[in-house]
Amino acid sequence: MLPERRGGLLGSDSNKVVDHTSDHGLRAVRRTRRSGPWRLWFWLFSFAALFSICIAVFGFKMFIHGVEEPHSSISSVPIVHDVSNIHEVPNIHEVPIVHDVPVESDTKKKPHRARFYPCKVELRDSEDGLLPPSSFSNFINFSTNYVEKEDILSHENPIIPRFGGHQTLEEREQSFHAVNQTIHCGFVEGLEGSTSTGFDLDKEDKLYMNTCTVVVSSCIFGSSDFLRRPTSKLISQYSKKNVCFIMFVDKETLVKLSKEGSIPDERGFIGLWRIVVVSNLPYEDMRKTGKVPKFLSHRLFPAARYSIWLDSKLRLNADPMRLIEYFLWRKRSEYAISNHYTRHCVWDEVQQNKRLNKYNHTAIDEQFLFYQADGLPKFDSSDPNKPLPSCAYH
Repeated sequence: MLPERRGGLLGSDSNKVVDHTSDHGLRAVRRTRRSGPWRLWFWLFSFAALFSICIAVFGFKMFIHGVEEPHSSISSVPIVHDVSNIHEVPNIHEVPIVHDVPVESDTKKKPHRARFYPCKVELRDSEDGLLPPSSFSNFINFSTNYVEKEDILSHENPIIPRFGGHQTLEEREQSFHAVNQTIHCGFVEGLEGSTSTGFDLDKEDKLYMNTCTVVVSSCIFGSSDFLRRPTSKLISQYSKKNVCFIMFVDKETLVKLSKEGSIPDERGFIGLWRIVVVSNLPYEDMRKTGKVPKFLSHRLFPAARYSIWLDSKLRLNADPMRLIEYFLWRKRSEYAISNHYTRHCVWDEVQQNKRLNKYNHTAIDEQFLFYQADGLPKFDSSDPNKPLPSCAYH
């Protein structure tokens, strides 16, 4: 019994002495059949796991550096859009919009995105006691009128009327002088019966705008952005009562705002914004159309003494009257504009506009040549008398 039992437990292939009829023999055979493949798979999985760990820790970096070629990778550098407002800096806590633009680089690693923070501005604690200076003795007083219709338009000389008119080079040169004169400044109409040149407003909106003495304005055309309301709790009751907050939009943008739940009330307001719908946009390019309310606020608000332009990408987080007091009254200035965050030279700005394809490159070059012909110098950061010193936001 001892030899037979020992052979059955060991499962020897040499003598085949396993008793297949016993429980011990059957159990030994099954265990032997299963253990062989199981051990093989165990070692295969173990080797694969070890190999994967080695590749992840050492081999991947070696592989990357082995195939990388210089100047063949694409990385992103931060490009900050130019925003020229007098109050995008003080007490406005939104970081300027920074976009990644692919450019050629020597490495694949993306650089850290540039972050810009508002500079410190010591605004007044309240609007109480705010009084404008009694006089501005450092400015020249002169009167300016605007061309409303052009005499060159006639049936014998049919010229298509346009929003900016047909200003000659001589008239353009003369318009730079601070003397009493009549100049082209948008809103130029054609002959009686001709179609409007654009930027048409509702009569009720015009009447409301004619009453504004202090204005905060912005615009969204082509549904290119969403509506950012001024932070109401940071706006004083005085400003809410005496300052006009005007948001110019086109019909396309108004439809989008309505779908997003921003619907003007019965008085035409969304929060503090008075929504003014512009019909018949004067330009196909929405950026160019946006320059109309930005640069021609004195035409849109003829009774206004002070106006603040707010880019649609920013939210107003400061009282407008305190901004006016700090940038204009306290410094006895008539105009204030923020310095660009990264670029100070028009030469660099021209290249950046071409790079981002903001406008037709030929049109950019033509305008740039005009600036140079007018005597525009190239910005020199080493010049102690440079007109726009770094970090000077006024």
